[in-house]
Amino acid sequence: MARSLTILLASAEVAPIAKVGGLADVAGALPLALRALGHDVRVVMPAYPMVTEAPCTPGRAVLPEFPVPLGCGRTETAWVRQTALEGDVPVYLVGSPRYFSTATESRGIYVHEPDPYTFFGRAVAEMVPRLPGGWHPDVLHANDWHTGLVPVYVRASMGDAPAWSRCASVFTVHNLAYHGDFPREAFQCTGLPERLFTFESLEFHGRMSFIKGGLTCSDMTNTVSETYAREIQTPEYGCGLDGLMRHLAGQRRLRGIVNGIDYAVFDPATDSAIATNYAAEDPSGKARCRTALRRECGLPASRGTAVVGMVTRLADQKGFDIIAAAAERILAMPLQLVVLGLGDPRYEKMLTVLSERHPERVRVFVRFDTPLAQRIYAGSDMFLMPSRFEPCGLGQLIALRYGTLPVVRATGGLADTVIDADADPDRGNGFVFEPYTPEALLDALRRAVAALRKRDRWACLVRRAMRLDHSWKAPAARYVELYEAALRRAAAGRG
Repeated sequence: MARSLTILLASAEVAPIAKVGGLADVAGALPLALRALGHDVRVVMPAYPMVTEAPCTPGRAVLPEFPVPLGCGRTETAWVRQTALEGDVPVYLVGSPRYFSTATESRGIYVHEPDPYTFFGRAVAEMVPRLPGGWHPDVLHANDWHTGLVPVYVRASMGDAPAWSRCASVFTVHNLAYHGDFPREAFQCTGLPERLFTFESLEFHGRMSFIKGGLTCSDMTNTVSETYAREIQTPEYGCGLDGLMRHLAGQRRLRGIVNGIDYAVFDPATDSAIATNYAAEDPSGKARCRTALRRECGLPASRGTAVVGMVTRLADQKGFDIIAAAAERILAMPLQLVVLGLGDPRYEKMLTVLSERHPERVRVFVRFDTPLAQRIYAGSDMFLMPSRFEPCGLGQLIALRYGTLPVVRATGGLADTVIDADADPDRGNGFVFEPYTPEALLDALRRAVAALRKRDRWACLVRRAMRLDHSWKAPAARYVELYEAALRRAAAGRG
């Protein structure tokens, strides 16, 4: 095995402590997989109030309170408590009397304001040199714009803090559409040197960009699928940063690593939230899960009618504009649609109206409900993800694990993980379309519904999907390779 590394992973959300979306699943599962490979991994995140109710070890203070100097003449006070993920991965919870104290539920953990994440970035940089036992990371791994200033502060303090002097930094983009851009005044309140407010660093069209700070001040960057890493180098997907992404790719500083899913959490053989457990060797329990889901949703049993599930954010990105355009034609097919999600009020209303107009065909749950999500994965025949863009997507990976065949658009991680069963009968595990149009979506759904009628073929596809390995084992090994590349680059820079 390669040498053991010390790794500090920074994230705004970490499952099961505080979760809103897929980032939390990654930040909660990847450290466990890295620990299984023999690495010393620790996690740092904001100290939201709900962490005291999380199903993990109660937090304990690990440091005396310490000052966090910021710009605009401000100094905040930080405190750090420690909890742990399963597998004894330490998690540092960084808080203050001023920041993160008003987030009382998982939906409210994010705020589009610069100050809390500025504080968090500087507090992490100040925390590490104070940790007991002299622990310090070989690699800092920051995730998305909320932690974009952590590598910036680390780079700015390297000469003054021996704990950071030999640390390499990695920045993962989970969704480039969210930059964390704020007025120039926000930069003035960071306390960072003025030389960093340039086109080569944090400046983006006259504003400060947190994500650009993470991208430019890290030794290596990755995103969460190989296809998305290529897509963000184009104007269509680059969100104004495509030039920077091409620059990073040209320097061999940009990679794509498809996420895994936690097989201890997503396992139909042991999942306590679903009606009947089942496995690839004997998936017969899936039919009972479908019956139970219909009963829970108030949908009538209907032989030959497919159950199509969606667990998603209700947004244009997730394809709801083309779903809206094709809705009545979709419901003319022999299928029932079950949707769980929150998001754009116009799509919440659109789905609610559809369910009122077609009560035997559509059921919508406008909420966040993890156990129900598990039952939708288990009880559906197909899982619909017609995304405009999708950096990785976890929904299709979970669906495959539960033998629910994805119907997806060929973009980002969907293109990397779902193979069209008609185009490639020997390897196919779902149904794929490419043009972002209602007609292409309808064609893929029609093909999926037609395949369901061929029982032997469908059973083969279900077993194939369930036998695929989308655990974290292989992605974790690729992250170790990424960390080693970052360490080589950082050492070359110091040399």
